[in-house]
Amino acid sequence: MVGGGMEDEPEPPFRPRTQTGGRVLLLTICAAGIGGTFQFGYNLSIINAPTWHIQEFTNDTWQARTGRPLPDHLVLLVWSLIVSLFPLGGLCGALLAGPMAITLGRKKSLLVNNAFVVAAAVLFGFSRRAGSFEMIMLGRLLVGVSAGVSMNIQPMYLGESAPKELRGAVAMTSAIFTALGIMLGQVVGLRELLGGPQAWPLLLASCLVPGVLQLASLPLLPESPRYLLIDRGDSEACVAALMQLRGNSDVAWEFEEIGEEQAACQGRRALRLWELLQDPALRRQVASLVVLGSAMELCGNDSVYAYASSIFLEAGVPQEKVQYAIIGTGSCELLAVFVSCMVIERVGRRVLLIGGYSMMTCWGSIFTVALCLQNSFHWMPYLAVSCTFAFILSFGIGPAGVTGILATELFDQTARPAAYVVCGVLMWTMLFLVGLGFPFMLESLSQFLYVPFIGVCICGAIYSGLFLPETKGKTFLEISKELQRLGSPKQPPHGCNGPEVITSTEL
Repeated sequence: MVGGGMEDEPEPPFRPRTQTGGRVLLLTICAAGIGGTFQFGYNLSIINAPTWHIQEFTNDTWQARTGRPLPDHLVLLVWSLIVSLFPLGGLCGALLAGPMAITLGRKKSLLVNNAFVVAAAVLFGFSRRAGSFEMIMLGRLLVGVSAGVSMNIQPMYLGESAPKELRGAVAMTSAIFTALGIMLGQVVGLRELLGGPQAWPLLLASCLVPGVLQLASLPLLPESPRYLLIDRGDSEACVAALMQLRGNSDVAWEFEEIGEEQAACQGRRALRLWELLQDPALRRQVASLVVLGSAMELCGNDSVYAYASSIFLEAGVPQEKVQYAIIGTGSCELLAVFVSCMVIERVGRRVLLIGGYSMMTCWGSIFTVALCLQNSFHWMPYLAVSCTFAFILSFGIGPAGVTGILATELFDQTARPAAYVVCGVLMWTMLFLVGLGFPFMLESLSQFLYVPFIGVCICGAIYSGLFLPETKGKTFLEISKELQRLGSPKQPPHGCNGPEVITSTEL
């Protein structure tokens, strides 16, 4: 079928999909997302509600074992470990994601990943009955591993399964599910639901529900067509997957395009992490991934969530109502990411990144001024609250979703799994360092806390405008050729090792 008489026909800019194909693609997005990046956002937010209950349980457990209460500083240490084991597990999961994506495939990796969720839910659910806070620590490590795997493989799976005219919007649904998980975690963690002193084990174990939903739905949906043809060499399975995803529409042109990418990858095996970092032909892509990935984690959005409670209290929001205002911040990010998903294929990736970081710079500057003058004018706390919501909206429109699809679009099939390992390791390391250093920054910088974050936003906007190519509406092969031309036009394509095709990577 590849090259079979279709070379003289111009490729249409858009091929209509049948209603059945659109439904299958939508179900694929939902099934991958509910047990994927949704789990990351959900487990990131639900741990906030039972903070005091878990600390009290830790102290009571230690006293029951030893007859003495645990000193306050050790209770805080145990709690810090419970929180920090989540990003540590995410780092481990990010390292596992690349080999899993190659050896098991994209879909099967997401399914196997739920084993970590099931084990964590069992540990959470029985931790109080067993009188073991160590079970909570181990459970947080396991859900972190699960989140690290899914944060890398889900956008890879969806980006490879979507048609090129919808690739950006489909890949950005990963950010939508993350924001949805954060918001629902805030809702479920309300004191009136599962955030009370008796229900917190059920709150932590509720991560089992989205995992079960994914296990029940994802096996019925197709594997990534690009993985099937390029990595596995199975043309029949690739055509079957395309037919299922696109309905009964003509998939010959899309199969041909994947075949061209397979030919371009001929003789090249999947890159290992260190080979990706050493390849001179990929330095531009790796640099973009590192710079923009670091900017997303260091731009201050996570710190806004940490600072929101005190801002709302300063603005006069009653203590018992602050938890509802916090839900409003999660809803803002969900709304902004959804809007970004709707417009990304019209305005492009670079515009959203530049606009998002520019608006974050503006609102962060006003936020700093409002913090400095909050005791001088009675309306300044209200301005700070407005800036909080505006900053989160700007983050959701730009960096929150667009950054996550860079590894899908800037790298070809052989380099993509290793690129997602880089992306995942970077994200989880930055998340851990920001969480560790934020209290010290807050203490030392006070009202000028956001000055470093503003500098990061400025750098992100400048880099996006000067060095990031636009990938809207282009095939993976077209993007790869353009990046080779921009980066090192005199060098041959990376990784050419002769005619042998190797599609596996050693663990």
